Amino acid sequence: SLIGFGVLVYLNPELIYNLIPAEQVREMQGMYDPVAGHLGRSAERAASEDWVMFGYYVMHNTGIAFQTFASGLLMGVGSGFFLLYNGMIIGAVAGHLSEIGFGQTFWSFVIGHGAFELSAIALAGAAGLKLGWALIAPGRLTCGEALRLAARKSVLLVCGAMLFLLIAAFIEAYWSSKTSVTPLTKYAVGTALWLAVAVYLLFAGRTRHAPE
Repeated sequence: SLIGFGVLVYLNPELIYNLIPAEQVREMQGMYDPVAGHLGRSAERAASEDWVMFGYYVMHNTGIAFQTFASGLLMGVGSGFFLLYNGMIIGAVAGHLSEIGFGQTFWSFVIGHGAFELSAIALAGAAGLKLGWALIAPGRLTCGEALRLAARKSVLLVCGAMLFLLIAAFIEAYWSSKTSVTPLTKYAVGTALWLAVAVYLLFAGRTRHAPE
């Protein structure tokens, strides 16, 4: 949904106003305007200390992750919905900002912390879908037993997602928002972070949990 709506909004700019209120679109444009003097922060938060923004990012992103996870109890439909919805909104924002010429400020801002933040939301959604699947297909177990077993693994996934969100908030507050760092440097660091996350998720723990 992120890629699809990003392309749609880029090709049809007016579509953004069907997804996001005009006031929020203007605020978003101000956050990533190359001449604004601040990056990734609204006008009222532009002067906030980095540690204040760190706390804000933790609370905001943790709320989204918990919502995505807990709604999995609705037979998985809730988690699926929030994953698609969040992807749609992020894609629409990316497509709009790229289309109006703010792409460099936007992409250089999100590439660093996005590796951990987007992965964390996906992990929270996976944990929620695991709960939903236990209710839909409990097998020979009762729904309650299947849910308890699924919850053990789901909670571990959510704990990992929370750690990822803390890392993402730290990077967003202390690195992504810096206007003194060149976009090229941010792209290089962001690429390295995406590779690090991919390698971790692909290989961490694989030997330890491999069947004998």
